[in-house]
Amino acid sequence: MHIVDVTMFHAPASGGVRTYLQAKHRVLATRPSLRTSLLVPGAEHGSLGGVHTLPAPRIPLGQGYRFPLRRRPWREALMTMAPDLIEAGDPYVTAWAAAEAGQAMGVPTVGFFHSDLPRLMGDRFGTAVRHRLQRYVGDLYGHFDSVLAPCSAMAARLADWGVENVRVQPLGVDLEAFHPRHGDPELRRRLRLGDRQRLLVFAGRHSPEKHIDVLLDVMQRLGADYHLLLMGPGMPTRVPDNVSVVSRYCPPSEVATALASADAMLHAGTRETFGLVAQEAMACGLPVVAARAGALKEYVPLGAGVLCHPRDAGAMARAVQELFLNDPVAMGRHARRHVERHFGWAWVIDDLLDHYRQLRHGSERHAIHRNG
Repeated sequence: MHIVDVTMFHAPASGGVRTYLQAKHRVLATRPSLRTSLLVPGAEHGSLGGVHTLPAPRIPLGQGYRFPLRRRPWREALMTMAPDLIEAGDPYVTAWAAAEAGQAMGVPTVGFFHSDLPRLMGDRFGTAVRHRLQRYVGDLYGHFDSVLAPCSAMAARLADWGVENVRVQPLGVDLEAFHPRHGDPELRRRLRLGDRQRLLVFAGRHSPEKHIDVLLDVMQRLGADYHLLLMGPGMPTRVPDNVSVVSRYCPPSEVATALASADAMLHAGTRETFGLVAQEAMACGLPVVAARAGALKEYVPLGAGVLCHPRDAGAMARAVQELFLNDPVAMGRHARRHVERHFGWAWVIDDLLDHYRQLRHGSERHAIHRNG
């Protein structure tokens, strides 16, 4: 079986989609009778090691992302690759091309709805835009044989927009790359922390739905006994004295070291559809203090952290204090076991592969359901 993924979400500094695709292709490469290919935007036509590129213009200030403008080249490239199944990883031009190519060739197509486009754009531009994009998403994903959503809440929203054949498909974590043993005692020294100070960490991009301003407010309330390390492109540089900033793209190994060296993860995001960095933190043996919103309320289990009211710095500060009145080390161990049990990439991808095979043989019962 030849599986082809197509997406525009594949920039050098991109996040969860690229992580998912790299892990997926790494796992599937070890499975017999399988071939995987990836079609993504680039500066020019190219093909190397199963990764194929078509030229597309860069998005200004888009952190290296490129945006395809015409369906036809992508549809024709997909048909030339002769896949047995196509998965589209964004809701734009490449998704339409994937649906059209699959229909022309008579092969199954899968649309993975990684991010809540209507809600994200609606937050910025208002209710009318949100409703228009909900109709757009309902139309687009109605063309796929199967639609994947990374959490139950997102699957239910897709169903509300008229999308059928929705399956909950969580992402996974590299359990070796994100492991408690990667902690570095020197990190605290470099941050000039005292023995009794608690080190908190957040890693990700600085975007409105991450609510970095809430994290800064939390740190002002917590005071000098706590220190926050913010990691990611575009992070603010004017911050309280108990906050350190690494305002650039941080590779996974650097993030893993920071997580494994900290005492807790702090996450104020309210629009997460999976919350990969929270799972990576738990894999590093870290308890999570997070907003009770989006996928975080689904994927941070009882005993692995503390959830609080969204966009409420006072509530989050109290949640941090509550965490450290309990046993954060024991909570971190529980978090690690939870991720090992449910979110190792090999298990996640093998479950997805079973779904692909059922689609190819026409035996899949379509319904919103939670794996595991």
